Amino acid sequence: MPDRARRAFLLRPGDGRSIDLGTFAMSVKATAEDTGGAFSLLEADEPAGFGPPLHIHHGTSEAFYVLEGEYIVFVEDQELACPAGSFIFIPAETPHGFRVGNVPSRKLNLYTPAGMVGYFDEISAAGAIDPDALSEIAERYGMEVIGPVPEGYT
Repeated sequence: MPDRARRAFLLRPGDGRSIDLGTFAMSVKATAEDTGGAFSLLEADEPAGFGPPLHIHHGTSEAFYVLEGEYIVFVEDQELACPAGSFIFIPAETPHGFRVGNVPSRKLNLYTPAGMVGYFDEISAAGAIDPDALSEIAERYGMEVIGPVPEGYT
């Protein structure tokens, strides 16, 4: 069987493995196995107001491309409004977080080198999860949770 990373592949609209995260879902578009470790790509369909705590990806850069709605991205000491069509690149080791704006929104998440698919799979399998367990899972995937989004961010 040929190496999956050495062949082209196509996903049509709606294709991709779904990851149920309770209040929203992600769709896996490309994994480390698909890209020879070069990158992973996920599509997130998230409810208004959702957002993770501030965190750092060690050894992995992350990029967002906003497909629908709006995200507020927090990078270091900046608050960036990112409406549909926006792209933001976050280098590895950079503290960041985000919040979905006032309407349900959808984005692509690109991680390079490939990563984070296993993190979302574990979160899905765990169901309801407390902050300590979340931090433990995050650490297994090179992510450090550093705290809530600071007061003053909207």
